[in-house]
Amino acid sequence: MTSMIDSAPAGDDAVRTKTVRWHDPSATAERSRGLSGRDFLTQWMRGDVPGAPMGELMGFRLVHVADGEVAFACTPDESVYNPIGMVHGGLACTVLDSAAGCAVHSMLPAGVGYSSIEIKVSFLRPIQAFDGDIVARGWVVKPGKRVSFAEADLRDAHGTVLATASSSCLITPLRD
Repeated sequence: MTSMIDSAPAGDDAVRTKTVRWHDPSATAERSRGLSGRDFLTQWMRGDVPGAPMGELMGFRLVHVADGEVAFACTPDESVYNPIGMVHGGLACTVLDSAAGCAVHSMLPAGVGYSSIEIKVSFLRPIQAFDGDIVARGWVVKPGKRVSFAEADLRDAHGTVLATASSSCLITPLRD
């Protein structure tokens, strides 16, 4: 899975392109069935199994896995800008949702999955492309058998909080 951007010099009105490649997500899901959430996420982080196509599309990568805690890093580029010249809130929301959800996933046994059922995001500061990595860290606040609760924050390279999220995840057996 790779993403490539052909960029033009600043101020150039030329059209830019982005090519996105990904692996079949059903094959990755099938490989994950026999693994605990933490084991699966660890293999993903190491590159032993392909990651989520959404992460490839939006350019974020898993960089930390522990029980009840994960982190994703992303270096935004102008392909995720909104029309007023800053990173679209959808990128922040997506990486925060992934961090909170995967924190929950890190605590699940083999054969069990999750689905986000609610997320609340607070956008605190604008995000600019090419300012270095932003890191979303997610952690479980309250695990549960049917619903788990997690939080996440998104910080820039200086540790400044850019956005926060709280999330609820439905715990469910994985389908065959």
